[in-house]
Amino acid sequence: MRSLPPFPELRDFLAWCEAQGDFLRIAAPVSLRHESTAVASKVLRSGGPVLRFDHGHFDGVRAQMPVIGNLFGTTSRVAAGLGLALEQVPDFGAFLAALRTPAPVSGMRDALSRWPHLKAALNTRAQISRKGPVQAEVMTGDDVDLSRLPVPICWPGDAAPLITWPVVLTRPYGSTQAQTETYNCGVYRAQVLDRNRLIMRWLPHRGGAAHQRTWAQAGEPAPVAIALGADPALLLAAALPLPEAVSELTFSGVLRGARTALVPAKTVPLMVPALAEIVLEGWVHPGDQAPEGPYGDHTGYYNSVENFPVMRVSAITHRRDPLYLTTHTCRPPDEPSVIAEVFNDLALPVIRQSIPEMRDLWLPPAACSYRIAVISIDKRYPGQARRVMLSLWGMLAQFSYTKMVIVVDADINPRNWDDIAWALSTRMDPSRDVVLLERTPMDYLDFASPEAGLAGKIGFDATTKIGTETTREWGQVMAQSPEAEAFADALLAQIGAGK
Repeated sequence: MRSLPPFPELRDFLAWCEAQGDFLRIAAPVSLRHESTAVASKVLRSGGPVLRFDHGHFDGVRAQMPVIGNLFGTTSRVAAGLGLALEQVPDFGAFLAALRTPAPVSGMRDALSRWPHLKAALNTRAQISRKGPVQAEVMTGDDVDLSRLPVPICWPGDAAPLITWPVVLTRPYGSTQAQTETYNCGVYRAQVLDRNRLIMRWLPHRGGAAHQRTWAQAGEPAPVAIALGADPALLLAAALPLPEAVSELTFSGVLRGARTALVPAKTVPLMVPALAEIVLEGWVHPGDQAPEGPYGDHTGYYNSVENFPVMRVSAITHRRDPLYLTTHTCRPPDEPSVIAEVFNDLALPVIRQSIPEMRDLWLPPAACSYRIAVISIDKRYPGQARRVMLSLWGMLAQFSYTKMVIVVDADINPRNWDDIAWALSTRMDPSRDVVLLERTPMDYLDFASPEAGLAGKIGFDATTKIGTETTREWGQVMAQSPEAEAFADALLAQIGAGK
């Protein structure tokens, strides 16, 4: 299935990118206050390479480590992070769907053919070691100083330096350090508050927030670890909208094609990625909060200021020559929207397991990755388009933020705005084919919402109406005869006018 070798650490992936001519070292001084983000944004929009800023600085003070940016700035690099060529992503999505709900074995030949599935399952088991490269340098107590990290300030209106590519590891109260299958890994941005405090921006429905609530209910501080510069598979697993029962830490082994290497943290009861560049360890105490933001976000607006939990950092560990990985969010295109393009195709086979009549699904990247969904279906009965809309909205927490769903027939390309516009204008009647929902969950960053966290949803049934959906005879779609089309193709090719 994989055409590329596993990348057990970020450095392996960077070396591969460099060998492909997809890596650029920048030796010139670049300020980490806005300038590095401006450079990375322009390079991303042009489909350019991974960037390494060797001379990042704040007000002339050189950073103590190189800064890596634009890691997943192209869809081909996102696929490569999974060990795949871009065209292999749909097949890998089908493999993941089969792994999730395997069919019964029908014989020895079938059983032997399942070896890739068994191997993938074995890769979900973590590989535990006593020590790893990420703990070559350890700072605790008064030596903890977050200002040593070259954390950029991305936008002019940002409140403070912001950690943007963290893999945040938590576990629920009552679990043990060794039960890595209970861990949650999420990408939650973290504001640097001072030398040893961060603000963790995890929304209430996210796994990290849910785990922290279990510790708070027990009156205990929650242990937290943040891996910076994790390997591509762990980064992408943490960004995937996985079901709540699936641990991103174990699932990353399936994406990587190799087991996840872990070591015990130094000051908190957690296992941490042994091959990450940097790990921050600490505690979130019940009720300890601080106002976070404002920050430029993926919507293209600055978010409003809101209280979030504070993490008190008890240790910083890192490799002897660490790299600092960063990204930025803004109106698409940005790295999250590029990643979402690949995840769209990766997740489609799994979504089809719940909505089997779905032919294709497109989440337009320009619509902040998931705010609009266009679905093509094999329509068979009245009301089917509405059932599909409601199924998608209720499938995953991420889809509860999808504001608009457009359902079209199988003859419409759901990834082509001209096709979508034609279907909406000829197969949808506003008085009959619009579904409106009120007071449903919504990302509080959506300023169009009447209330923070609550908003409406709209669905458009742009399918051909059948049965009891209409009292009129439906029109017939025009199409030329196959013979005439073949004649036209042959004639135009003969006279050199076929293109």
